[in-house]
Parts: sequence; C-alpha cells; structure tokens
Amino acid sequence: MKNSKASRSNYSSSSMDDSSKQPLFPRSLQAEPDEYSFRLSTASESSAPDHHDRPPPLSFDAGNSSVWDHTPSITPLCSSPVAQSPWSSAHMAPSDHPYSYTGLMGSLVREEGHIYSLAAAGDLLFTGSDSKNIRVWKNQKEFSGFRSNSGLVKAIIIADERIFSGHQDGKIRVWKMSGKDPSVCKRIGTLPTLKAKMKKSLKPSNYVEVRKSHNAIWIKHIDAISSLSLSEDKSILYSASWDKTIKVWRVADSKCLESISAHDDAVNSVVAGFDGLVFSGSADGTVKVWRREMQGKGTKHYFSQTLLKQECAVTSLAVNAASTVLYCGSSDGLVNFWERDKFLSLGGFFRGHKLAVLCLATSGNLVFSGSADTNICVWRREERNHMCLSILSGHSGPVKCLAVEEESQSQSQQQGIIGGHKHYVVYSGSLDKSVKIWRVSGQGAPLQNEIVPSQSHSQNLSSQTSRAAAAQKRNF
Repeated sequence: MKNSKASRSNYSSSSMDDSSKQPLFPRSLQAEPDEYSFRLSTASESSAPDHHDRPPPLSFDAGNSSVWDHTPSITPLCSSPVAQSPWSSAHMAPSDHPYSYTGLMGSLVREEGHIYSLAAAGDLLFTGSDSKNIRVWKNQKEFSGFRSNSGLVKAIIIADERIFSGHQDGKIRVWKMSGKDPSVCKRIGTLPTLKAKMKKSLKPSNYVEVRKSHNAIWIKHIDAISSLSLSEDKSILYSASWDKTIKVWRVADSKCLESISAHDDAVNSVVAGFDGLVFSGSADGTVKVWRREMQGKGTKHYFSQTLLKQECAVTSLAVNAASTVLYCGSSDGLVNFWERDKFLSLGGFFRGHKLAVLCLATSGNLVFSGSADTNICVWRREERNHMCLSILSGHSGPVKCLAVEEESQSQSQQQGIIGGHKHYVVYSGSLDKSVKIWRVSGQGAPLQNEIVPSQSHSQNLSSQTSRAAAAQKRNF
C-alpha cells in the first residue's frame, strides 16, 4: 500500500494479518480508496488501531445492550409530498411526547453521487457531492443549483451572500446569490485568482518545493481542499489541504495573505475558534493551535502549541463558540475536547462509535458526531461531562458531513412541537448518496450516565495506545 502522502484512506489495510486483525470497516461499508475523503497517517495505515487500552463502549444500566444498538423510536413513514420530485422525501410525524421529540423528519435520496459537504443558512441547505454539483434546497425541495467545471465538492461555507466551495482539484470557487432572486447563483471567481497566479509566477522567490523536484507558487494548493473555515467576523477564510498547508485568504479582495506549513501529513480539518486562535487537525495525528496577529492590512499566524499527538489520524474538528470548547474526532472513534477556561488543557474524551468519527458539529450545549459506522451520536454537555442523549440511525453508509441549525419557535409550532425547549434541525450527508433531516431535542434523559475520564486518565490512555501502536508497527 502506498503511504498516505500518495493515496487516500483505505481502511482495509493490506498490511494487516487477516487472521488476527479485522478491517476497520465491515465489507458492506468498504468503498473505493478516495471515498472517505480524509487521509490516515502512515502509522494508521500500516497497523490497525489498538483499542484494548481504550475505554469500553457505552452501555445501558440494564442488560447487556450497547449504546450502539439503541435507535430512537420513530413513527412509520408517511406518504411523500414531493414524490414527483427527482428526490424522494419521507416525513416523520412527531412522537407522543413532542416537547422532547428526536427523530427522522425527511430523507433526500438521489443517485447523483456521494454527499461530501453540507452548509445550512436559514431555510436554505447547500449540498456538495462527487457529481461536481452544488444543489440548494428549500423546504426539502430543489430550489437552485450550480455546477463547477472540475473537482468534486469537499467543503462548503457561507459568508453572507457569498458561498465558498473547496474542491478535489485544489481550487476554491466563489459563488454569489442574487439579491433580487436568491435562486440565482453565479460564480464570481476562483481562489487563487488568475491575476494573482500570473503575478506571483513572475518572481522565483514565490516558488516553494511541494514535492521532490517539483515547485509551485505558494498561494496555490497542489492537492485536495479538505476543509474551509471563516474567522468570527467573516473577513478571513482558511483553507486546509492534503498538501499539508493552510492558506489564509482575505474575503474582501480574494487575496491570499499567508501560507502555513502546518503539518507533516495531510491537513484534514481547520477551524477558526475563539480569541483569534485557529485549530488544525491532521493525518499525522496532531492537533495544533495557531495565534493570529494583524499586521497592517495583512495577518501573520504563529504556532502556539500542540494539543494532541497520537498514532491515529485526526479526522475532524469543531468549536463550540458559546462555551469555548474545541472538539476533535479521530479515526479510532474517540472525541477529545479542550476548554478555554482551563487554558486549553485536555478536558477528557468520550466515545460512542465503533468506527472512525468522520464529522462533528455543535450548537448550544449539544455536540453531534457522525461516523463510518453509519450513526450519528447526540451528546449534551453538562458542566464538564458529556452525556449521550440518542443515536440517530438511518444511513446505510458512512456519515461524512453534518450541519445544524437551531429551530425557531415558529418552526416548532408549525411542526406541532410544543413547550419552550430548544429543538435543532440536523442535516447529515452520507456516502450512501442521501441527505437526512433530523429534529433533535436537547431535553430528555441520557442513554446512560457516562462520566468523561479526567485529563490525567486521558493522557495515560493516549500514552498507552501510542506505545502499543508503536510496538505493533515495529512488528510489521
């Protein structure tokens, strides 16, 4: 097998001894190497993660049931109001206890390609797939759409009337919605711009070595875009790439301000956080912190610290801005978190998935984790503990992306949801080529009272796992 710098993740590693190791994905979930859309480190590819030193799966107080076997009770499917649409949409009726209803509300299925990216803005949903199309949906009906010339859509982010999309071909495309007719979207540019590339190419000093015997101008990504993030004021756009760099763009004029050589392997996620900090996660198993400083009209980012260093790949990051907590998902199925009020010390970790965590999202005091095991875990943060409220099951393939919007009171009333409790609309995109729409309540009892391990316990587990993985690696 090629190392991660030349190939995408393939969880059924050919270096594993089939008599003693099981593939990380069951055969029914295995796909082409490119499909999982993040990279594993060389160590992760060469050996299966050792879970013997990891905490046991969550379990119920009664019987031998696992949290993975639990599915929220939902009512039977109703007839679709958009059956004539090229998408099939199935609606779920609220349960007998609407104040705490959690369950599937709709499913959008189209044989167009795997869903790699989602972005929600008000009543609009943007979806990106390997068909190169970006589709816009409103009230579960196709509202608009636009198509890029090349490069499957791996990331979408919205800044007011502008939409930025990151692609497999290493380019960022910029789109704008018409103020008069929101259903009309036009491409207004590509990052980097042609003018910028021509200008930079004239000076030899603007070229950097990107691989052996190959140079490129520093403002250009030379591998797939894996993640996009906006600063708090939406003035700065960050792009992470499998080329190991993070690039910093000024939204106002599409200028590339900086290129950060961030990691030793592919960067799988970047997120702009609180206090001018930027967080990055990589296939090299690290989570790093970067401090932004304004310098005149530009910016400069300085390395601050490494929060995590492990054998398995970091696959996703999310920041809860309200509670200033950073969450990190990994290919071993764990979610680690760090808290600002504890000076970004490790708060602990929690686990609710059998396989890799592929995406994370936060809203209010809830955290959502999507996994290659096809499930979505809903967690509620209570002080410094995280309780698993429910498991959203329904996808037949790995859950690749999540988007969350808090439901307004009027929307709740329209759906027959009563009471003053907060509800959330969760969108999940999967490699089963579907988008599912869930309604989630932040209320209700957790599946079990799981206590998050302390920092020292977490560090001890990480150290043990690193040693075990290193020993295992030496055996191959």
